[in-house]
Amino acid sequence: MKTIIVIPTYNEKENILKLIPLVKKAVKGVHILVVDDASPDKTGAAVAAIAKKDRAIKLISRSGKLGLGTAYVEGFKYALKHGYDYIFEMDADFSHDPQYLKNFLEEIKENDLVIGSRYINGISVVNWPIRRLMLSKFAGFYARTITGLPLTDCTSGFKCFKRNVLESINLDKIHSDGYAFQIEMHYKAWKKGFKIKETPIIFVDRHSGSSKMSHGVMMEAAVIVWKLRLGII
Repeated sequence: MKTIIVIPTYNEKENILKLIPLVKKAVKGVHILVVDDASPDKTGAAVAAIAKKDRAIKLISRSGKLGLGTAYVEGFKYALKHGYDYIFEMDADFSHDPQYLKNFLEEIKENDLVIGSRYINGISVVNWPIRRLMLSKFAGFYARTITGLPLTDCTSGFKCFKRNVLESINLDKIHSDGYAFQIEMHYKAWKKGFKIKETPIIFVDRHSGSSKMSHGVMMEAAVIVWKLRLGII
């Protein structure tokens, strides 16, 4: 099956140059699409240089820092337009281990959406301060309580979709970012009756660079769950 891994970047040059060969080693024949938001550290230029030599590497260069959610949406649209069957979300910072990709590809054969869960087997998070862990756990509890989502990890950003899931969702109406984007995509797939499977992962905090988490991202997620519950979006 034709598979692509969508990886948004903003100032991830150091990480992406290490990650691409590891992904290619972990799973043969997949394509990698980097969606770069005009990174000041020239992440896009570094990926473009690789893409010139390797047709499996794709790049979308955007005009500025437009947000994680819109980066994924643009990547999903590219994947659908170019006939990919399996579409992954993955972070560039090594918090998502490429070694799990094989497991996802096995699980997706019998499911429509496979989500890497940090909490399905207890707590599988490395290097997070207790405050960040509590925030993540609370966000999941809050999202489940309001929306009814039957997931242990509502905000996971490591997953694989079958193309029919993304085709069924109006991507032009997805405008959320960060945590909220993950919750919204999970919720819409669940409400449409797709078969969702959570698979255990160990999440390791980022290798280098800085976290994109902000107060605004958290507040957006808090509001989005109510909009989903009330059918506003």
